[in-house]
Amino acid sequence: MRSVTYSMNVSLDGYIVGPDGGFDWTAPDEEVFRFWIDEIREVGVHLLGRRLYETMLYWETADQDPSLDDSMLEWAALWKPLPKVVFSTTLSAVQGHARLASGGPAEEIERLRAEPGEGDIAIGGATLAAEAAASDLIDEYRALVYPVLVGGGIPFFPQHERRVDLELVETRTFGSGVVYLRHRVAH
Repeated sequence: MRSVTYSMNVSLDGYIVGPDGGFDWTAPDEEVFRFWIDEIREVGVHLLGRRLYETMLYWETADQDPSLDDSMLEWAALWKPLPKVVFSTTLSAVQGHARLASGGPAEEIERLRAEPGEGDIAIGGATLAAEAAASDLIDEYRALVYPVLVGGGIPFFPQHERRVDLELVETRTFGSGVVYLRHRVAH
């Protein structure tokens, strides 16, 4: 069965964006960017909330930007054809290799797991991940923890009152001080 992974950049105090909505502190250096390129190769379909979808729209046409370096072009070449499912109550259309979700995260994940397919089902966006987590649908939590305290904002982890036991699968420390933590949900 395809794994559902929730993977995002996060501040040391647990936020994916700061109190002002900014995430400029997550700009990856070359080493971290190469890591993300390797991660996206393992993804078969990406589920996104509206905010993350709108942030990532840049990559749908980024390959036309003559200022991009080879790593950015490689990311764009992987991201653009990747199937995406966007969860939004305000968008009426999406671009690129994306479609609007017809149901909630539980229905979409169940449908995607039933279909033949390769690669992980990745979830991006804290609100969407919280919905999937509430239904116990996330198999792995993957956090790239940045050495910064932002003091508030949107938390990486869903704020619900239930315990989830995890087992550490992998760690990695980058030269920039970013630490990768990969945990599998213990069943």
